[in-house]
Amino acid sequence: MTEIKLPKGYTLRSATMDDIPACATLFNAWAMKELGHRELSEEELRTEWSLDEFIPKEDTRIIFAPDGTLIAYVEAWTRNNPPVKPWIWARVHPDHYGLGLGTELTQWAERFSLRVLDALPSEVRVTNELGVDSRAKEAHELFKNLDYSHIRSFYQMRIEMDSPPPAPRWADDLVLKPFDAKSDLEAVYRAIDDSFKDHFGYVEEPFDVGFPRFVHYMTKTENYDPALWFILWDGDEVAGINICRPRSFEDDNMGWVAELGVRRAWRKRGLGLALLQHSFGEFYKRGVRKIGLGVDAGSLTGALRLYEKAGMSVFSQFDKYEKEIRAGKEISVQSIEE
Repeated sequence: MTEIKLPKGYTLRSATMDDIPACATLFNAWAMKELGHRELSEEELRTEWSLDEFIPKEDTRIIFAPDGTLIAYVEAWTRNNPPVKPWIWARVHPDHYGLGLGTELTQWAERFSLRVLDALPSEVRVTNELGVDSRAKEAHELFKNLDYSHIRSFYQMRIEMDSPPPAPRWADDLVLKPFDAKSDLEAVYRAIDDSFKDHFGYVEEPFDVGFPRFVHYMTKTENYDPALWFILWDGDEVAGINICRPRSFEDDNMGWVAELGVRRAWRKRGLGLALLQHSFGEFYKRGVRKIGLGVDAGSLTGALRLYEKAGMSVFSQFDKYEKEIRAGKEISVQSIEE
């Protein structure tokens, strides 16, 4: 593995499942330095690495310091269908900044991501994407030095409740039913996919790719609680969903709204606000006072205004960048027509 230049005494290889504890330690050391909180747990990392579309031996590189400590990592996600936006994610331990490791790892991932070109029609635009919290200044400089352009920002929003939230108001013809994992999973996934078709960057993918990934991410995790899946039905159709997790990756005391969506035919009826307020109320009953979620700062559907109306405010910002691999037709959603 000579494709990455290393300082004397540093070594390189691909990651294996046995490296998960050391990788989680690295990621959390980076997050504590840059953000002041942890990033994720070993179990959450194991869930991600267990996806069929991620092959650590091929998709990662890790670097060890002369004393054998794992101090840098990169992964490249190139197996989406269609793989028009390879995602690059890297971390370097703060004690090893300034050695060019982040640049070397990112450039390796860029070279690796070229593999997607053979799997796509020649007329389709292809871009590498990466991103980081706005507080991580060194990472932003690295991205700019590698000719990445900022394309979008996303907010983490939070609410801290000191009293019970307002009771939701439901339309008379809609029913909120308890989630049944055996019978409802496919309908819920299809409703999420349908509601997210109006999100910036959405790329349509086959059901047999997206559904298994959804089931894996959302249910094969220590943070899965079906009692926090709130599904709003109109007859036998799902009108809206709010899937929550008992806690966020970074804070065990903060509940998390993972997926909130209302399908087009049921919008502009206050259902998004009602679903959000209902989840706030359920968290409040559990003694959870702090709740967070992520949202596109330029949401095409007005989600930011909805969350502000619900009493949430911006806590942090995540910035996404892209670099064009090949010019062509953009197949991801860039805007919507009302």
